[in-house]
Amino acid sequence: MDSSTIVEVAEYHNDVVASLKCFSKTSPSFISTRYFGRPPSEVLAARIEETGLRSAFFVLTALEAAFRSDYLCRCQNKMKDDLSRAFRAIYKDRERNASLDEDIFETWKKKSPNPRRQLIGELRGAFNFRHYLAHGRYGEPKLGRKYDFNFVYSLADDVLNAFPLLKSD
Repeated sequence: MDSSTIVEVAEYHNDVVASLKCFSKTSPSFISTRYFGRPPSEVLAARIEETGLRSAFFVLTALEAAFRSDYLCRCQNKMKDDLSRAFRAIYKDRERNASLDEDIFETWKKKSPNPRRQLIGELRGAFNFRHYLAHGRYGEPKLGRKYDFNFVYSLADDVLNAFPLLKSD
């Protein structure tokens, strides 16, 4: 994955938000009829928030794919750097079933300079948020911060700029 993927998600996200705002202005009677008793501004805010959650979820799934693809690329190409060697040791035991958090993120954390380690901590929190979304928003998550599309997008951009993730051809 490169930054163009998350830029496309951001463009789509912004298009949907703009469409929702336009729709709420041009079709207030539809909103009033469909959501009887709820103010249109409340309905709009709820739809925009839901769009943000879905967009953040997609960015995080794309990041997971990028890290997993990098892991496999480093293993299959038998690269000689410390990170790739550590990944191959994991691959011998788990192959494609490596845990994103405990195997891939933890190995990056151990083999990376401090700024990347901090980003791994942020990623772990964001993936806890993603798990919450993916599993039906069950229960009250203990995330330590509020996650929204803007935060997740910014984090993804920082990660893609800081980590030399490889792509398989």
